[in-house]
Amino acid sequence: MSQTKTKPPTLGHQETNMNLDNTVHPGKPGVEELVPSRYAVQIGEIEVLVISDGVLPLPTEMLGHNVDATERAGWLKDRFLPPDAFDWALNVVLVRSGDQTILVDAGLGFDPELNLPRAGQLAKRLEAAGIDLGSVTDLVLTHMHMDHVGGLLVDGVKERLRPDLRIHVAAAEIKFWESPDFSHVHMPPGFPDALRAAAKRFSKDYSGNLRPFDEEQQVAPGVVVSRTGGHTPGHCVVRVASGGDRLMFAGDAVFAVGFEHPDWFNGFEHDPEEAVRVRVRLLRELAETGSLLVATHLPFPSVGHVAVEGDAFRWVPVFWDY
Repeated sequence: MSQTKTKPPTLGHQETNMNLDNTVHPGKPGVEELVPSRYAVQIGEIEVLVISDGVLPLPTEMLGHNVDATERAGWLKDRFLPPDAFDWALNVVLVRSGDQTILVDAGLGFDPELNLPRAGQLAKRLEAAGIDLGSVTDLVLTHMHMDHVGGLLVDGVKERLRPDLRIHVAAAEIKFWESPDFSHVHMPPGFPDALRAAAKRFSKDYSGNLRPFDEEQQVAPGVVVSRTGGHTPGHCVVRVASGGDRLMFAGDAVFAVGFEHPDWFNGFEHDPEEAVRVRVRLLRELAETGSLLVATHLPFPSVGHVAVEGDAFRWVPVFWDY
């Protein structure tokens, strides 16, 4: 389905806007959900499906540990959100370009030590959408935090993937996790150990599939992954462009609070000062180009635009297309 430059990208909360011919089990019904967990966007000739991996409840300090608690409380109150915990959305995207099916990030998976039962839903929701893991030709990792690689570590998942699956990840990210620095993060107890363990196991289990790159790599026609650094040294964003339409999957470079307060340090940022610079640069790019934005931790379906609002930015969610 092609788009002209004057026609806006096609959007929809169901996967029926997507062909995904080699990923769907013919005749297999999807599982009905009270709240939709997938949302389709057409970027020119490229099909994008945003899939929710669930939510991750975290202390509100994670929104900005370099500011006073009253400032965080004010931001939450203005949005009618509870003051003590914030549900972080977990989103991944599936991209179809030509004969390639690309999964960007793999969700949290399952870690009983952290007691996060509302997250790690990706495998179930791919199945509900009729998407076969074995049809994925490429996997792009924005970075190697557990909520981006954990879905690959669930029992039985590796056996369902193609043996020749290409996993694209920045070389700087692989290097970082050989001896990670947690001196500037502000995470809840247990998370650093869990992140170390997940990255180590991922590197071991998938060493033969890794396709490291330095700064930028075209994964498929119109699909480019670029290293930004900041959140982690090898953190990346994925830009999708076709027929005049553009979309950026920003991974963990942008959070819900980051539009009005891009200078707030997120608790999971390994280099928070650099992360601020990256965030501002990407938000300016999005505002100037009008590209659609999707990010891991923006509320599902996390599809919208960025506008400039004085010295800060403003998030403009798309109107859902039913």
